[in-house]
Amino acid sequence: MRTALDAINSHLMSLDITGGEAHYNLTPSEYENYILKDEQSVRTNLGAVAIRTGKFTGRSPKDRYIVDDSFTKDVVDWGNINQAISKNVFQGLKKELCNYLSRKELFVHDAFVCADNQYELNIRTVAEKAYSALFASNMFRNCDVEKQQDFKPQWTILCAPDYHADTSIYTELRATNFAIINFSEKMILIGGTGYTGEIKKGIFSVLNTILPKQQGVLPMHCSANVSLEGDSTIFFGLSGTGKTTLSADIDRLLIGDDEHGWGEDGVFNFEGGCYAKTINLSEEGEPQIFHAIKKGALLENVGIRENGEIDFADNSITENTRVSYPLEHIPEAKNDSKAGHPKHIFFLTCDAFGVLPPISKLTKEQAMYYFISGYTAKIAGTELGITEPQATFSACFGAPFLPLHPTKYATMLGEKMDQHEVKVWLVNTGWVGGAYGDGHRISLKYTRAMITAAQNGELENVEFEKLDGFDLAIPTSCSKVPSEILNPKANWIDEHQYDLQAQDLIKRFQKNFLQFNNQTSHSIAQAGPKPKTLVS
Repeated sequence: MRTALDAINSHLMSLDITGGEAHYNLTPSEYENYILKDEQSVRTNLGAVAIRTGKFTGRSPKDRYIVDDSFTKDVVDWGNINQAISKNVFQGLKKELCNYLSRKELFVHDAFVCADNQYELNIRTVAEKAYSALFASNMFRNCDVEKQQDFKPQWTILCAPDYHADTSIYTELRATNFAIINFSEKMILIGGTGYTGEIKKGIFSVLNTILPKQQGVLPMHCSANVSLEGDSTIFFGLSGTGKTTLSADIDRLLIGDDEHGWGEDGVFNFEGGCYAKTINLSEEGEPQIFHAIKKGALLENVGIRENGEIDFADNSITENTRVSYPLEHIPEAKNDSKAGHPKHIFFLTCDAFGVLPPISKLTKEQAMYYFISGYTAKIAGTELGITEPQATFSACFGAPFLPLHPTKYATMLGEKMDQHEVKVWLVNTGWVGGAYGDGHRISLKYTRAMITAAQNGELENVEFEKLDGFDLAIPTSCSKVPSEILNPKANWIDEHQYDLQAQDLIKRFQKNFLQFNNQTSHSIAQAGPKPKTLVS
């Protein structure tokens, strides 16, 4: 009888990967045993294994490519984000990579994505590192034994962190590391980088292309949860704005923390796990994430003391310390990872300029404007060379993963908002009372209280005031939240300085949106902030 391992070996041979030993769908404990053979890996005091990913501790967006062929030519929004690479370069790298993986001990993990079985996609990860396979096990949706026997991969990921391309031969590459997506061959090549996030974001880019194009599903860079009564909520936001933290709510069930689809029956998780930032993590502040860090979870680039104790405040390797873990590590996770259509959408932004209100209610046109803008701010210390807050705009809160033009996703969101009468809120999880360095970051407990008040309808029964320049509707009161922090201007010691900072941010919004003016309606373009004349 043909076994799953026989099928794996046959597939590897078809790729000209020969002569090595392939370990297939190991358990997390078995993967850990192989991971711990590396002297830089360690079992921590919380039970999880911690690894170092080498030179790369985050994605390398400038080294991510899509093969330019008949499938992608007129579909992909080519440019600085979606960089084209030729079929010849892909074929050359694929041949070299498969030759490199030959005669090696490999780790093959079969899983699938999309909790709604209408859209299931089978993914095979072939990795030279056991930790890459454990990451795939944590982040994708694992198959039962019966499905493994008949598993047919629809997409294959070849992952080789220690392989480096020769850029004198492959001159289309910027560097020796790369992540390349080939939609015609349904394959992703990852080389020269050990950062595991390249695996999940490669597949996310695939889903962001094929689901809208072929099945009318809106893919979203968001977290989601649902009340016990069935009211689901979506949280859009860039890294560091609170998607994972705010969706982990002890009073609600978690659907997922990062990647979802919105289909004809509602919202569903693409993944089977969470990939959370751990910098300054505490049991008190984020108990669900803290308690998910146990055997089977995979920590990346965290500080480790001599006794194996994790130092969550240690950013000596990177500010982007991470942990991946399966959804089963969250007791409040919804078993089927899906729910009905959302009633509320929150756009999360970490405004380090201290200008935006902690919460505001958006009109439909404003919602479209802020979705297309995808604003947050980076603060000093998060990246090399950043010494003061920097505005960051990432369309649809996920531009690096969107092969189609952003307005295609925005149009789909607008249609679904209309169809399901969704309320949309802008939430600033960043600074109040002043910019970074002068003000302070808003308390997590206040942000949670405002979100809860919006979800349970409390904010439907309070008065709102408008914020000058932005025309945002701000609630004048919210239970469990000091009223003085709700209006950002009133919370600054020097209101004139607030006006100057606000004017600067407004100009940044306007400059960024110029690229979308020709693809959006006049009403959406006009829904953004507008500068006013200041009195000195």
